Amino acid sequence: MKTKLSIILLLFSFGLCPLPAHAVNTALWLDMEGAIGPAGHDYIKRSLAKAAAQNAHLVILRLNTPGGLDTSMREIIQEIIASPVPVVSYVAPSGARAASAGTYILYASHIAAMAPATTLGAATPVKIGGFPSDPDRSDKKPENNQHEQAGAEDAMTKKIMNDAVAYIRGLAQMRGRNAEWAEKAVREAASLTANEALAEGVIDLIAVDIPDLLSKMDGHTLTIQGQEITLSTQGIHLQHLEQDWRTRLLAIITDPNIAYILLLIGLYGLILEFAHPGTIISGVVGAVCLLLALFAFQVLPINYAGLALILLGIVFMLAEMLVPSFGALGIGGMIAFIMGSIMLLETDIPGYGISLALIATVALMTAGFFLLVVGMAIKARKRPVVSGREELIGDIGEVVDDFEHEGWIRVHGELWRAKTSMPLRHGQKVNVIAMEGLTLEVEPYHQHNSRED
Repeated sequence: MKTKLSIILLLFSFGLCPLPAHAVNTALWLDMEGAIGPAGHDYIKRSLAKAAAQNAHLVILRLNTPGGLDTSMREIIQEIIASPVPVVSYVAPSGARAASAGTYILYASHIAAMAPATTLGAATPVKIGGFPSDPDRSDKKPENNQHEQAGAEDAMTKKIMNDAVAYIRGLAQMRGRNAEWAEKAVREAASLTANEALAEGVIDLIAVDIPDLLSKMDGHTLTIQGQEITLSTQGIHLQHLEQDWRTRLLAIITDPNIAYILLLIGLYGLILEFAHPGTIISGVVGAVCLLLALFAFQVLPINYAGLALILLGIVFMLAEMLVPSFGALGIGGMIAFIMGSIMLLETDIPGYGISLALIATVALMTAGFFLLVVGMAIKARKRPVVSGREELIGDIGEVVDDFEHEGWIRVHGELWRAKTSMPLRHGQKVNVIAMEGLTLEVEPYHQHNSRED
């Protein structure tokens, strides 16, 4: 009886104990749409860590990208190479592409697959960021400067190109893929369709959709961190891991247009707070937006010369308001602001440039504001004086009591001490011709000396 009870309790305890994580055959499905950047790297890094923690069987990375930032691409590739879980890069759906940085990621993956009517390639590196070249203008022979500048640019281009070629060839050799075509994709910006890529040995298989991909990968042998494993994808549980709020927020902040707007809101908010201390809300919003913008620019390839020009332009425009220069500082500041905005992210990478329409809109709004301020100042200068010392001189007053040298007159309903060189009678009109302290000098009224119509 005790033996039967022990067996029952043992079976019951096994039924209550959860199965170990590796007993569940799981595949994580990730999506990477659009330009590759810091948000994409963060998403893949945390997803691969989760896959390793869950002992997932494999990770499927569905790609559809025009390319992206070199730094983010290399960080993603490092995560893929170091991952203990096989990573399958799958260019899908039909019509998608893995261009530029996407091609490198495809080469780095343990298995490379494509859907029909998809493409990859055009992996030529694009020069991004940095300071614009500024040749020495003091040279008496400008042609020498041009040749030297062209030579320096050619040397830099060769350096970037050779580095990219060596990098993608290393990935190709590591995964046993076509290294010759990989170099051609970098040097000549060559592209291939899915069928051509399979024929050239660039990818491992073509699949219509993810179920077809899982079916064709079953029994595929690959090497993970020096050990050969065989994939078993029959009856595998597919888990779609979508981007969470953190990744979406990071993607929004690191969008160059959003970062640019945050920078301007931050600067103008702090300027308003310093100009009118105590508003609080403008200072808080400005500080938060400026910190978010600085975080975004930390991970984006910004041109520091462009950022300096933007700040200089804002300083000049503020100086125009404080020290009127008849528009010189304002115009110079506007030019610096526009040029700096254009140069801020000087890159041809799709999705990582500031919209010219946005720059034009912000510049026109700023210009309109400063033109309004300057216009109001000019109109104020043309208006007649309506108060103060200058307004009294030339005005008409009325004698209150008779006096010969000093007495009282009424001007604008106010009593003023006055002095004259000739006797004046009660009620007589006088012209104010000068002012000494709080005493007015007057003379009998003459119409040609008066400002009265």
